[in-house]
Amino acid sequence: MSLDVLPTVALFALASAVVVGALGLLALRMLSRASLVLQLMVVALAAVVSVVGGMAAVASQMYVSKHDVTVFYGVAGVAGLVSLAMAAVLGRSLVREGRALRSAAASIGRGERVVAAERHSNTEFAALAGELAATGERLAESRARENRVEESRRELIAWISHDLRTPLAGIRAMAEALEDGMAEDPHRYYAQMRGQVDRLSGMVDDLFELSRIHSGTLRLAVEPVSLYDLISDTVAGFWPVAQAKSLDLRFEGETGLTILADPRELSRVVGNLVMNAIQHSPAGLAIVVSVTENDDGRAVISVQDSAGGIPEQDLGRVFEAGWRASEPRTPASEPTRSGGAGLGLAIVQGIVRAHRGEVVVRNVPGGCRFDVLLPRHPVAAG
Repeated sequence: MSLDVLPTVALFALASAVVVGALGLLALRMLSRASLVLQLMVVALAAVVSVVGGMAAVASQMYVSKHDVTVFYGVAGVAGLVSLAMAAVLGRSLVREGRALRSAAASIGRGERVVAAERHSNTEFAALAGELAATGERLAESRARENRVEESRRELIAWISHDLRTPLAGIRAMAEALEDGMAEDPHRYYAQMRGQVDRLSGMVDDLFELSRIHSGTLRLAVEPVSLYDLISDTVAGFWPVAQAKSLDLRFEGETGLTILADPRELSRVVGNLVMNAIQHSPAGLAIVVSVTENDDGRAVISVQDSAGGIPEQDLGRVFEAGWRASEPRTPASEPTRSGGAGLGLAIVQGIVRAHRGEVVVRNVPGGCRFDVLLPRHPVAAG
């Protein structure tokens, strides 16, 4: 074949490819709702027909013998059949993978966990299946977290209802006794009513503080704070309460440790932790409050009691609002902790997080220890 014929051959081959490609695209458009297997077979058939058409154009220009043309068409036909078979196998594999992924997506929609299959036909489907499985895990964790929040909300409402009813009932009974003139010592009744009102006021303050934390409206007025002075003053305010229960409340702190914090809110953190320890400690035991600096430069405020450990299954929930501990499972010979954390520990966690810190709890021999870790200079406060 002379070089003069090459442009003509190329033109015929291009024309054949364009025509076959256009027909293939038209067929794919018409089969847009058909099976993926059929669409892949159309693509394979279009490729084979395009090659055969181009080769036929070349053969017409090269004056190839009829025998050679027949052989060429036979080889092309066999190649086309193999191509169609491979397209069908690939299509069935892709359809099977697609059904498995669709089933996995449906399982995620029903709230079920999905486990990614170990083998896939290609890397893309393997990555997609893995992502679906990971998404299912995240959704399951989110649903579990939502259920815990809802359970905590119900517990909080029940706790508030119970603890509001008690002082209100007492106030009502004392008011009726005073109204009927049946109170032998009215001044004692007045003092008791004042105590119940103070208790209600404290609960309302806790609810307001917790609502500010959850709504993100808690604003900190940070300033340099001497932790030794702040904690010693706060602990001193609880000494009369501790002495009334025959508890040994001690403060062991490092002097000269200063951080940027809101002194009012930080004092509330320490007070809530100390009061929590007092409420759960039997008479005659010690409560130790300390402040140190750890290796990464953060200040650590610790409150350790000897009231028995918290059950392991409850350690992750002590900071939930309104949560009440399950029955303790420590040996009967050891002091144990029961009852509920109420709102105090939830407020502690919220204030500490607002200071870009963290609060953790762990069991220690004979009791438990709360550690508040605070940066010396919060990145942001507000």
